[in-house]
Amino acid sequence: MHSVMIGVYIHIPFCASRCTYCDFYSNVGEGSRMSVYLGAVCDEAARRSSANPLWRQPVATLYIGGGTPSLIPVALLEELMASLRQTLDMSAVEEATIEVNPDDVTLPVATAWRRMGFNRVSMGVQSLVDAELRAIGRRHDADGAMRALATLRQAGFDNVSADLIYGLSGQTIDTLRYSLRCLIDAGVNHVSAYNLSYEPGTVLWRQRERGEVTEASDELCVAMYTMVVDILEHAGYEHYEISNFALPGCHSRHNSGYWDYTPYLGLGAGAHGFDGNNRYYNRQSLIDYIAGDVTVVEHLTADEHYNEWVMLGLRTARGIDLDRMSRCLGHEATQRLLDAAAPLIASGKLLLDGGRLKLARTAVMVSDDIMSDLFVCV
Repeated sequence: MHSVMIGVYIHIPFCASRCTYCDFYSNVGEGSRMSVYLGAVCDEAARRSSANPLWRQPVATLYIGGGTPSLIPVALLEELMASLRQTLDMSAVEEATIEVNPDDVTLPVATAWRRMGFNRVSMGVQSLVDAELRAIGRRHDADGAMRALATLRQAGFDNVSADLIYGLSGQTIDTLRYSLRCLIDAGVNHVSAYNLSYEPGTVLWRQRERGEVTEASDELCVAMYTMVVDILEHAGYEHYEISNFALPGCHSRHNSGYWDYTPYLGLGAGAHGFDGNNRYYNRQSLIDYIAGDVTVVEHLTADEHYNEWVMLGLRTARGIDLDRMSRCLGHEATQRLLDAAAPLIASGKLLLDGGRLKLARTAVMVSDDIMSDLFVCV
């Protein structure tokens, strides 16, 4: 087998409390199961690497997400990392990211993360306005988030990403600008800015149904997104994906692998993986996951590959590499895309630039509609 570099994602489904907007798989109050859960993750890594030679290839990126990975005690996280190094080829990891909540960051713990080999932190800040944080059920306050960012720097992290949400109920252009300015002044290398979504089953969804929160208008969300793009680009951040902005050299290598079809090994309850041809996911049940294999494999059809290629490529600033698409999916698929894109190119929503098809900047907020126009019905 020719050598490829893979990504590894590990899902940690534990939280101290649940944010009102969250629809990721997580469990509150199940911390006593953490040790046995991490043992099951190590078992899954061993099982998958022995069954498929792809997962024995060198790991380029590691991402531990959740949930709240920063809840894992240092000793347990050290055991997990040691086990992974025995099972997977971790000799050439370029980027190792751990997601953290601000109130879990202390200098001893952050120093331990750095010592374990993590060289990037992704922090769930969301806002730096206390009233907005309280409204969405975050555990931290603004001062705590700023202290945590400073502590990470002190511990030796020079690659820190912060999540920010716009479109919060009661949020204004001015309060969003304030949060953004604070992050820039704190020297974060990367910002992920997400439009608040009301997912069925979440607390936020039920609050809206009861009239307890008011959803931001589409016009306000567009204005907020435009401001985020303008301020970050002016501050030197590259807008490299619809929701992601990075100072030069600080883009998320792991997440970029999702968008360019790099194979990645997903470990843990609720985790997804991709072997280059097929996708799989583990069901969202802590008890079932600990008990054994709960994987569902999705065999992608040619049309599904085509749709994914379109969706993932157009999310990025670089767009779809048409030559690579022809090599991977065939000339007919590329021609089908160009035929479907022709009216969108004519209207200025899509740009054909040096063998790449990409979204015009003004079309980003309607990207979902544009992608659906290009998709093949499956």
